[in-house]
Parts: sequence; C-alpha cells; structure tokens
Amino acid sequence: MLKIACHAWGFNNLPLRDAVATVARLGFRYIDLGTGPHLDLAIAAQKPLEAADRINLLLSEFDLAVTDLYLMMPYINAPDAERRERQLKLFESLIPFAEALNTPGITVSPGIVHSDGPEHSLARAIPALQRMIDLTEDRDLRVSFELHMDSSITLPEQAHTVLMAVPGLSLTLDIAHLVVQGLHWGSIADLLEYTAHVQVRQASKGHLQTTFENGTINLAEIVEDLEAIDYHGAISVEYMTTIGWHGTQKVDIPREIVKTRDIILMARTPV
Repeated sequence: MLKIACHAWGFNNLPLRDAVATVARLGFRYIDLGTGPHLDLAIAAQKPLEAADRINLLLSEFDLAVTDLYLMMPYINAPDAERRERQLKLFESLIPFAEALNTPGITVSPGIVHSDGPEHSLARAIPALQRMIDLTEDRDLRVSFELHMDSSITLPEQAHTVLMAVPGLSLTLDIAHLVVQGLHWGSIADLLEYTAHVQVRQASKGHLQTTFENGTINLAEIVEDLEAIDYHGAISVEYMTTIGWHGTQKVDIPREIVKTRDIILMARTPV
C-alpha cells in the first residue's frame, strides 16, 4: 500500500518535538525530515550517531518512521572547487547519520544557479551527483535529487539529462515546482519511472503553494498513476512556511495537510 508521509517543514515554526508530535496527531505514521531549524547539518556531521539517537527516541515516542532525509547543500555545484569539495565532504560525513535514522533515502538539491549562469551550474551538478552515488554505492541508501525552482534543474528535460548521465541516481518529484511553471501533469508524468519519492501540496501556475480550493493539482490522478507503475516509495504531504517564494501563499497548514491527506487516502487502493 502507498505510504503517506508528512514533511516536518510544514512546522518549521515549532521546535522539533512539537513538530513531530503535530505530525503524529494529524494521523501520520511516516515523516520526512530536512535541513533547517529542526536539523543542524554541522552538528549531525560531527556526532552522527548521537544526533540520530536523539531523533530516533523522539520518533519512537510518537510511533513515526522516516521516509526521506532532505540535505540542503546548494553549493555542490559552486564555481569554486574548494567550496564544492566542502559540501561533498559534508555529505559523506552525514551518511552514517542517515543510516542510523533508518531512512530509505536521501534527497539533495542539484545546487543553485550560480553567477556564471544555468548551463555551467548544471554541468557542475552532474559530477557532484555522481560523487554522491559513488559514496553510497555500497550502502542500502538511495540518493535522489529534487527538481526545484532556483536550482540548476527546473525542467523535465534537464532532469532527464542528469538521470541519464548519472546511473543509480533517482528523482524526488515535488510536483508543485513544475505546476508553478505552468506545466500540466501530462508533461510531468514521464518522470515517474525515475521517481523514488514524491512530495505534494496544492499549487497553481505562479503559486508554489496555495489553498486546496485554488490549487490545480489532481491528487487522485497522481495516486492512480503511481499505483499503475507499482510505485514503492512514499508520497509526502509537504507544505511550506517560506511565504512569498515563487508565489508561495500563506495557508492554514494543518487544515491543508488534512485535506491533502484525505484525498490521497480516498484515492489509494485499499489492501
């Protein structure tokens, strides 16, 4: 059965304990975690097992399991080689932390667009992502990149190029980042065969986040297509507090999470 998770980023205004408790109270058994106020990567890298133990105790208390760990490292494709290397070394040092959290996978950004432009930024992202695959090749840990706004990969054709160039790499598909650009599901669905993790929230052209009533994403259709390809990953409900970013609107996050969750539950085929 399709696993339904909730991203803790929806509650970045709360301490981690309260965010985890809120996700559990909303009826979820799975949670996504990521860089931000809930997770300091430098601390996790220094003492990965201790950092993971603290989070695992909290997750156990609320009967939650991690479905994805998002490591936001936007300079893996920086023009400066030393800066790229520092980010990749940080990624390497966080592998034990990810394994100790028992996450099935890590999501990373393909790096932002830097001052020398999108083509150079994309070109440097490819060897960086290959390095991440090499670092995890002997681990039971998938590595996915997220196609997202302001990054070196924002369009399906760019994602295809990178996926073909880096064997073993998969995609975390945040559908809203394509819908905000005016793309429709028909031009997005081809990415599903490479997708290991899915993130959803309501969005529309020009609005990376909006209310359920104003959104244009057909969640039932997405669930149907995921089940049709025998998708084994999770679908994570991810609302954000980054108001204004690419038209991200302020919404009642618990309300929107519940509405999104319920549509997925109704669309999911019961076992």
